[in-house]
Amino acid sequence: MFLSNKILAIVTFLYLFLFFIHLIYFATKREKVLGFMWISLYTTFGLHTVGLIARWVESYQMSIGRAPLTNFYESLIFYSWCIAFLLIVMKKRLGFPLMTMFASLIALAFMGYASFSPSVDKNIQPLVPALQSNWLHIHVFTCFIAYAAFAASFLAALFSLFNFGKGVVPPKETLEEVNYRSVVVGFPMLSAGILTGAVWAHYAWGSYWSWDPKETWSLITWIFYALFLHARFARGWKGRRIAILSIIGFISVIFTYFGVNFILSGLHSYGSA
Repeated sequence: MFLSNKILAIVTFLYLFLFFIHLIYFATKREKVLGFMWISLYTTFGLHTVGLIARWVESYQMSIGRAPLTNFYESLIFYSWCIAFLLIVMKKRLGFPLMTMFASLIALAFMGYASFSPSVDKNIQPLVPALQSNWLHIHVFTCFIAYAAFAASFLAALFSLFNFGKGVVPPKETLEEVNYRSVVVGFPMLSAGILTGAVWAHYAWGSYWSWDPKETWSLITWIFYALFLHARFARGWKGRRIAILSIIGFISVIFTYFGVNFILSGLHSYGSA
């Protein structure tokens, strides 16, 4: 077993620990618990980063030398990392307890499945020639930052539809702003991911666009969030309608990431690897 896999397995339990810290906070409402939660999140994110770097180093030790971004295991690990990264970078907007708790739960689910599911291949394999490009790093990073931002917008939209009581979440106006700002971050990143993917596809396969299932669903997701921004800017949509549009958009994100890999086959399918 790779050292990186052991480190990342520990990180999985740290995300579980983060979830329990949130439960303690909601039971006690003590600010000291919340402060300890942020220290734990920084520690978890730091060790998560170490695990990714260790896997990168291990690939060089095996004379493979590639970024840990190419198979299903690595994508799950990296998606979780992006969620934690976004929580920290956007702390002022995303740092309310219910958001960090559910974001930690999503990261825990991805990390747990990646680390402990026997169906997920955790080995470091050489890249096929088509993947041996620096465009890989830019393409994957931009797409997964977008996916993390859309996860934040989804949670904010979901919370805004329910009455959790005073103090549990910010006012609905704040949640709506978080929803909007998260899409503002995610949409250009997804656009960059699609564009770099097209350039990479031309370099690897001689065609900018081949209507591969993941390409198609990425475009569908892009259209959903373009409609979101159009509805917000041009139509002035707010409240329930814009929240529902955000939730539908994230369902498209999940299908783009998971559904295409497991249900539809194509150049991007690595779910069964």
